[in-house]
Amino acid sequence: MFAYHLMALHSGTVGSAQDLYQYTQVAKDLGHEVLVYGPPDLSLPFTFSLDLAAVDALVFVFEWTTHLRDGDRLDFARFVTKVPRERRIVIDCDGAYNDPISANGDHNHRDAALSRRWTEVCDSLSSKICQPTLRPLRSNVIPFLFYGFNPKRAEPYEAESKEYGMMYVGHSKLRWSAMERVLRAVEPVREQVGRLAVVGHGWDALPPWAAAMRIEEAFYTDYAYLQKLGVEIFPPIRFEHVIPWMSRAVFNPVLLRPIFQRLQLVTPRLFETVSASTIPLLTMDDAEHVRQIYGEEIMELILPDEHPERRILDCVRHPERYVGILKDIRRHLAGQHSHTRRLKELIKIVES
Repeated sequence: MFAYHLMALHSGTVGSAQDLYQYTQVAKDLGHEVLVYGPPDLSLPFTFSLDLAAVDALVFVFEWTTHLRDGDRLDFARFVTKVPRERRIVIDCDGAYNDPISANGDHNHRDAALSRRWTEVCDSLSSKICQPTLRPLRSNVIPFLFYGFNPKRAEPYEAESKEYGMMYVGHSKLRWSAMERVLRAVEPVREQVGRLAVVGHGWDALPPWAAAMRIEEAFYTDYAYLQKLGVEIFPPIRFEHVIPWMSRAVFNPVLLRPIFQRLQLVTPRLFETVSASTIPLLTMDDAEHVRQIYGEEIMELILPDEHPERRILDCVRHPERYVGILKDIRRHLAGQHSHTRRLKELIKIVES
C-alpha cells in the first residue's frame, strides 16, 4: 500500500500520481495488488482503502510534505500499530532527508530545525529510507529511483502532426533559470521554431497557495520575456494528459530544479518526456548522471553550452535525425527502468 498526499492525487496535476498509477497496473502482472491509503473515491483510477489488516508493506511517498491529509494523526497512529516497522518504507522524493542544502537559489530546507523535523518523522516511521538517486548523501539512505518508464505508453514520433515547435509541461517552481536557458537558445532562431507553449502553475501568475506557503520566490518567472517570445501559457493538466500534450510539439525541454541537480535526483518528467512523441532536450549539467540514466545515446539530446541554437534548429528542421536515438533510449529505459523492474526492486527492499 502507498501512503501519499491525497490532495495531490485529487488535483492530478502535481507529484507522483502517474507513477503510483503505473505501479497499480504492473502489480497485477506480478500477482500483487497495490492500494493507496485513503477513503474510496470513484473519480480517481486508484483502489483506495483504509484497511491495514491485510497490508504486507506500507510505502510512504513524501514530496513537499510528510502530511497525508487534514487530521492525519489518527492515520499515522494506525500505521505504526498495524504495520510492522520492518514492513514500512519511506520514499523521500525531494531529497529532504538531508541536512540543509542549497544550490543556485534553491534549497531542501529553510533551516536546520526543519531538516531535523523531517528526519525525525521519517526515522519514526521506518529504518528503510529511500531516495530517487544513485548517490544519496547519507550512508543509511537506500538508492531507489522509484520513478520509471512504461514502454507501452511510448508514442511513435510523427513529425507531420506537430502544432508547436516547443512545449514544456510542468510547473514553474524553481525552474525559471533552466527554462530561460532554453528560451535564450530559441530566441536567435525564433521564427524558424514556430509556436512555443508552457503548461502548468506559475508561468504567468503566482499559484493561489504560494503566498500562504511562503514560496513566492520559487515561482519567479520573467513574464515580460515570455510575452516577448510569444510563449503560449496553459493551465495545469491532469497526469493522464501529460504525454499527449507533450506529443504536440517537435521538442520538449527536460528541466530539473537546481537542488535536484545537486542531489542527482530523478523525477517523473525524466521518463515521461521520452514516452511522448517528441524530442526530449535535456538541460542538466552533469553529463555522467544523465548517461547513467539514459545510456550513451542521450549525449546527442543534451542542449550544448556553445551555440545551443544550432541544436534547437536541427531538431526543428531535421527531427528524423533524432528518431533513431529516441528508439535506442527507449529500449535502454525499457530494460533498466521499467515500472515492473522498479516494483521488483521495491519488493526486495521490503523483504530485506
